Amino acid sequence: MTATSLTAVRARTGGPQDDGPKIVEHAVGWILVAVVAMLVTQLGLL
Repeated sequence: MTATSLTAVRARTGGPQDDGPKIVEHAVGWILVAVVAMLVTQLGLL
């Protein structure tokens, strides 16, 4: 492979990084769900 074809294969489109820790992402997602649930119940929307 030449240098130009290698960069074309590895070009990124600005999406999320693939090398981050998945457990942190998972935990933050569940924390966000819990916070939204607490907010909904405190405001009496449920």
